[in-house]
Amino acid sequence: MRRWALVLLLAPLCTQAADLRSVFVDKIDDRYVMRSVAWFDADIEYLYAVLLDWDLSTEFSSVVVESRNLEPDEKGRPQYYTRNEACVAFFCKSMVREGVVEHEPYEFIKARVYPEKSDFHYSNERWTFHEEGKGTVVVYDIEFSPKFFVPPLIGPYMIKRKLKSGSADALDRIEAIAIEFQTGVR
Repeated sequence: MRRWALVLLLAPLCTQAADLRSVFVDKIDDRYVMRSVAWFDADIEYLYAVLLDWDLSTEFSSVVVESRNLEPDEKGRPQYYTRNEACVAFFCKSMVREGVVEHEPYEFIKARVYPEKSDFHYSNERWTFHEEGKGTVVVYDIEFSPKFFVPPLIGPYMIKRKLKSGSADALDRIEAIAIEFQTGVR
């Protein structure tokens, strides 16, 4: 209770909210590609910490229903697990991704799936970070090839629509968690 009271008191100090600047989604052969650019009213180190911690994914993404950090691999690299659920019209799908993470503090995070443990033949994600004004710009790129059927004519359109419709809330939640870290509330 005290934590939320402090967040409510600090909320007016956040003069701007996260801003989704652009989203691009396309299908090239059997792969989907997406790029989004967002600005956050939060410091780079806290956004980096939020996005590097897979345990937090269920708190900001409405699609992620289960997510966790896994023990590092034999090279010491962090690993992750997520289970997403998404519905488009009457078609619903649960998708598992398990993979490895590489990162450079405050510069980038890269996540790559293990195809044998995932519902994707291929999935590479990359978040890059840079400061802008009093906030941080995060560029998110993903390229993936699902092992499941996606309707070819409406796939990119529906994926883009789903990403855009849930993005504003997700960005605001990511920003709120980063601000909680920044203020020591969390």
